[in-house]
This record gives sequence, structure tokens and C-alpha cells, in this order.
Amino acid sequence: MPNIALFDLDHTLIPIDSDYEWGQFLCRVGAVDAEAFAKRNADFFAQYQAGTLDPVEYLEFALGTLAQFPRKKIDELHQQFMQEVIQPALLPAAFDLLKKHQDQEDLIAIITATNRFVTAPIAQALGVPHLLAAEPELDAANNITGKLLGVPTSGAGKVIHLQDWLAKQEKQLSDFGSSHFYSDSHNDIPLLEVVTHPVATNPNARLSAHALAKGWPQIQLFDKQ
Repeated sequence: MPNIALFDLDHTLIPIDSDYEWGQFLCRVGAVDAEAFAKRNADFFAQYQAGTLDPVEYLEFALGTLAQFPRKKIDELHQQFMQEVIQPALLPAAFDLLKKHQDQEDLIAIITATNRFVTAPIAQALGVPHLLAAEPELDAANNITGKLLGVPTSGAGKVIHLQDWLAKQEKQLSDFGSSHFYSDSHNDIPLLEVVTHPVATNPNARLSAHALAKGWPQIQLFDKQ
């Protein structure tokens, strides 16, 4: 039977939060009102860490920011973001972990709460062919409208998106011999609970405690980088 390996992105395969860093980048380059945006971005990030974030409210804020720019402009900004912020955060340990599953010919996907605009180039840079992410609505000219399509890819929403994605391939999770999910966050416990091999990866304190109670393995990818 084939196997499947799923990965969270932020603080799991990269040692940063790409969504938060994207906001900080926009402030640094003067693309947004730095003081107002940085405060709102920091407030949302604190809510995420505390597990109190309303994902729809946050995504509407993030996608609303993207909607302020023509697509050509934000694509140019993202190329600069990749060079300055993301490339230095692509570390050997993450590639080694991915290669282990690639060598086993597992079906590999990243499933992240961050939106597709921010994360699709990162998944490509990591060599991961499949990405499940928050989906921004696009207009006829491919500009981001600021609206979210469907449910957020966070918490139990990750399970929903995974099930829908597999259903389009006429599969379900039980069709795989083994299913791994690597994540750093307690917010991902719903998906960690349904795979055969949950792995707390660079876990925050709440996930580490949960993993210890459940007997799940815990790994640190970036301590020695």
C-alpha cells in the first residue's frame, strides 16, 4: 500500500512563521503603514500562539492587505521576500526529512493555515508538489479580492481539506499503509489525532505536553542548524 506524509510549514519545515514574516517584510519595504500594520500583525500572531486566533478574521485581514496591490506588484514583492527572508530559512534538516519520504515514494503534501499566495513559492522551493493552503478568491485578472474561499486550513479545517483533497483522487486516509503528519503546533492536534504516525516537530509547549501524554515522538529539526 502507498504511504502519505503530511507537513505543516511554519516552524515545522521552516524555523519562522512565513505569514508573520511576510507582514514584517511589507512594513520594512514601506508597502504598508508600518506602525498600524505591525501592531495588528503582532496582535494576531500572539492570538495564534495562544490558540485564540479567529482564522477567518485573520485571513480577511491578510488577504485584504494583498488585495490592495495589483498582481504584478505583489508578485514582485514576493520574489524579493523569497530572496531576503525565505531562502535563508530553507535549512538542510528540512530537506533531509522530506528526502526520507521522497526516497520511500510517499505521497507528500504541505498543509498550512497560511494562504496560498504566500506559501506556494515556498512549497515549490522545498520541492513539495502538493500544497493545501487557505485559498484566496481571485478576480478575472488574477488579482486577489480579499475574500477567502471555503473554510480555513487551520485546526479541524486541516482534516476537512485533507479529506476533500484525497476524495478528488478517489482516496481516503485509510487507503494508505501509513500516514505521517509533522507539526509544531497544538492547533494541529485534530489532524495529528487521525494519522497513524503523528510527529511533534519543533513542538511548542502545549503540543509537547500533549505528545508526551500520548506517547508521540518529538523531534527538533533546527537546534543544530
